[in-house]
Amino acid sequence: MRSILITGANRGIGLELVRKIVTEKNPQHVFAGCRNINKAEVLQQFAASNSTVRVLELDVTKDATVDAAVLQVSDIVGNEGLDVLINNAGIYNTEPLENTSRNMMQSYFNVNATGPLFITQKFLPLLRQGSISRSASSLGGHNSVLNLTSGYGSIEGNTSGGIYAYRASKAALNMITKSLSIDLRPDNIMAVALDPGWVQTDMGGSFASSTTEECVKRLLQVIESLCEKENGKIVSYKGNILPF
Repeated sequence: MRSILITGANRGIGLELVRKIVTEKNPQHVFAGCRNINKAEVLQQFAASNSTVRVLELDVTKDATVDAAVLQVSDIVGNEGLDVLINNAGIYNTEPLENTSRNMMQSYFNVNATGPLFITQKFLPLLRQGSISRSASSLGGHNSVLNLTSGYGSIEGNTSGGIYAYRASKAALNMITKSLSIDLRPDNIMAVALDPGWVQTDMGGSFASSTTEECVKRLLQVIESLCEKENGKIVSYKGNILPF
């Protein structure tokens, strides 16, 4: 990993990904995107003591912030491009059918599905350049788009119903990931949906089965082992492929 961009990096899994990648993987650049820089105090403090981290204002629903972030990243990475894009930003709720509204469905799709799609679209030229420069330098491997999904997005795995906005938006993200895996294959860029499991974050709650540190440790092991057979698939933090 020479250069990585992570969305939703101000807390939870995103923040822990930044920490672990910087301290254990020795990257050249880690771009940490967050919706409100002024509220990302912990991330800002970490970046202040780690010169490889650049904090970006990046709201996945606002094209102006995305366009500005693309320019910032491009100015820094130059011809080396971007190696890994981790679409981590997301929102969650457990509202029942009776409380599910049209606006809720639209807002969840905007963040959880179309957000990652258009982030990928905007950063695609840099990802392609990263793939070219990786090949030229004989580093091997694939550049990657990694979309953080959920077991709730599995249609086959849905045995309890409910959670309409979250389930549907993550199922849509899984389909987007599949299409990206096909469209980006000629560029030697993989697209994989990663399920982090139930994690102790603001979204997952304090009773979740794993801490963010445990989750991210296993996610990074999975990321480093990804190969063509996982391209376009849903892969859990345990490394197994989940059903669509």
